[in-house]
Amino acid sequence: MTQPYKGQILVVLHQEHSSPGRVGQLLVQHGYHLDIRRPPLGDALPDTLEEHRGAVVFGGPMSANDREEYVRRETDWLAVPLREDKPFLGICLGAQMLVNHLGGKVEGHGEGLVEIGWYPLQATEEGHALMEWPDMVYQFHREGFSLPSGATLLASAETYPNQAFRYGRNAWGIQFHAELTRVMMQRWVVRGAQRFVLPGAQPGRDHLNGRMLWDMKLKRWLEHFLELIFEAKPAK
Repeated sequence: MTQPYKGQILVVLHQEHSSPGRVGQLLVQHGYHLDIRRPPLGDALPDTLEEHRGAVVFGGPMSANDREEYVRRETDWLAVPLREDKPFLGICLGAQMLVNHLGGKVEGHGEGLVEIGWYPLQATEEGHALMEWPDMVYQFHREGFSLPSGATLLASAETYPNQAFRYGRNAWGIQFHAELTRVMMQRWVVRGAQRFVLPGAQPGRDHLNGRMLWDMKLKRWLEHFLELIFEAKPAK
């Protein structure tokens, strides 16, 4: 049941038909309105988040290192939630933009390996202290990121060691995708099939079969993670 209105969350997407998926569904269920902006299509980002509870920046096919104006503008804009200490979540590209903003590095694997499919995840001691984490997560990326100076690593993996981190009190970044509905995953598998031949990628049937095995726990994790970010009472 949808809860009473709690304010609006800025949602940043990077394609015309992109969706906030489960993240959007869960936020709406918790009483938030979604203020959706698409910078690649010319949407402006607000100068302040005074009228927002927080922000979520999602993934996309582009790289955080691309030279397009909107990539640089969006990366620079991350100073707003950081300066105002508003809850911020970056997912995949969003996390990589946050890393670049904080002076870290975004780059591909040294041996050309990718993570496209389901892969094991290991929470760090700091991650375990916050919550229970899923054993397997869904990935769709060719680049990873270094851990920014001052950030706390929350979860790791074998191929790309930095999978989730927290910076300060309210900024979070995750490399993997918990937001995908079944329809979204089917669309990604169809449209991204050309990437399944890359080193380390899994065939499309394993994406959908893995969903039946591991998605329920990933969904439960996402529910608790969003509560941790957006429902926690601000420190006095």
